[in-house]
Amino acid sequence: MTVAIPKETHAGETRAALVPEHVTKLAALGAKIEVESGLGSTCGHTDADYTAAGATVRTDRAAMLAEADVILQVRKPSPNDVSLMREGAVFIGLLDPFQSPELIQALAAHGVSAISMEMVPRSTRAQKMDVLSSQASLAGYAAVIAAAEQSGKIFPMMMTPAGTIKPVKVFIIGAGVAGLQAIATAKRLGAKVEAFDTRPVVEEQVRSLGAKFVKIDVGETGQTADGYAKPLTEEQIKLQREGMTRVCAESDVVITTAQVFGRRAPILLTSEMLDAMKPGSVVVDLAVESGGNVEGVVADQIIERKGVKIVGIASLPGTVPVHASQMFSSNVTALLTEFWDKETKSLKLNLDDDILKSCLVTHGGKIVNEKLAAT
Repeated sequence: MTVAIPKETHAGETRAALVPEHVTKLAALGAKIEVESGLGSTCGHTDADYTAAGATVRTDRAAMLAEADVILQVRKPSPNDVSLMREGAVFIGLLDPFQSPELIQALAAHGVSAISMEMVPRSTRAQKMDVLSSQASLAGYAAVIAAAEQSGKIFPMMMTPAGTIKPVKVFIIGAGVAGLQAIATAKRLGAKVEAFDTRPVVEEQVRSLGAKFVKIDVGETGQTADGYAKPLTEEQIKLQREGMTRVCAESDVVITTAQVFGRRAPILLTSEMLDAMKPGSVVVDLAVESGGNVEGVVADQIIERKGVKIVGIASLPGTVPVHASQMFSSNVTALLTEFWDKETKSLKLNLDDDILKSCLVTHGGKIVNEKLAAT
């Protein structure tokens, strides 16, 4: 069975779906690995590295896609790439399925079995395949580094001959995987950290990392079975914004991490809230690719509004491409290994498997995911 990994075509994408380390592991299973020339050029891997690991380097992208049994990619494929895939091929990557209906229809129409890595369930067995968590962790780290680069202040308290420098105040909104990593990173840099989340259950995790949990009474809240925060009502959002405005006004850095899978990210910081912040403050929006948590944020731009910098880096994991590629590659390799048939040396899709029931979105010419089919 041939597993092909084409170069990413999404503008600015620096990650690779497979690194040489995992080429060796998949080749040991009996897979024939083909990579497009230049695949690892943005994340520290040469064509020679892939060849040494056991892969065949190809320069004809169209032919490689047309002949592949399995295709691995970080981002969703272009319409042209989908048209090249053969019937029965398996595509694995980040498909953004709820926001990409035409793509999903095209994959189904071409008979491609598509696995959306965003929809891998958050179960113990699937943990090693959880791309969203691995990439979110890197995004949380990178957000703090980006904030530090844009701030005119140093993060830690420092005793100097000129007096004592107070630590930067960092406010992190959302204590999921990205938020918790942001808390940990900001604390390691010496900042005074506060965090807020609509789920009271995460307070202990926030406090364990040395941050203060900001309590804002918005009434009854909770989380979904997958561990995501439930959407708030309009009244709850109003109460939340009022409470956050007071904290933002005192903060030097604000990092927003709130995303709702399959929907536009909620607006957390309005223009009025930004107006309350001190000139020189920095806001980093981790949700800019799904619409943004900050009013006025622009993807892949750093804008200044009344002295407040708003950072909208679209792919924060892509700012640390070596480790981002390594983690993504590890996740997809774990998925392939889980469903690899050692006897036939091929990928076997068990449609009754709980993991595949969640993340297999098209198969046999149809949209097979119940949530997607219902939209």
